[in-house]
Amino acid sequence: MFHKYLKLVLAGGIAVLAVLQFIDENIGNGILLLLLAGVFVFFYFKNEILLLAFLQMRKQNLEGTEQWLAKIKNPEAALITSQQAYFYYLQGLMVVQKNMTQGEKLLKKALGIGLRMGHDIAMAKLNLAGVAMSKRRKREATTLLNEAKKLDKHGMLTDQIKMMKDQLKRI
Repeated sequence: MFHKYLKLVLAGGIAVLAVLQFIDENIGNGILLLLLAGVFVFFYFKNEILLLAFLQMRKQNLEGTEQWLAKIKNPEAALITSQQAYFYYLQGLMVVQKNMTQGEKLLKKALGIGLRMGHDIAMAKLNLAGVAMSKRRKREATTLLNEAKKLDKHGMLTDQIKMMKDQLKRI
């Protein structure tokens, strides 16, 4: 809920207080303050709103995911680069079901910024392949499906990829 730089300033201030507590020989207070500073550093790298949105997505609560994502008004200012990619990734997964063109733009933007996890990249490419397939772009859909298959190391998307390849044969 805090601005990204405010989190670092708070973590730094709390760390200074922790050092002062260590100097005053209040070791327990110093350790507790360092842990509190660590929480702010953690939330700098892992945005709390995105974590809650992912939790809602995992529960397949699309309305809850939309509500959490709506709380981020300006992702370029509020989020670091990797968080922006996941913001657009989640937005794309939500929108692609309603508006394919808008969802395609958001997913491509997320891939352009850079998703870090291979299975997230595979899921984005699988959705992009579905959009390409619905727009009759067979070559692009085939390429995206092959890339998604390479990135799906744990085999979580195998059934969906196989089903989409079967549908591609009919086009």
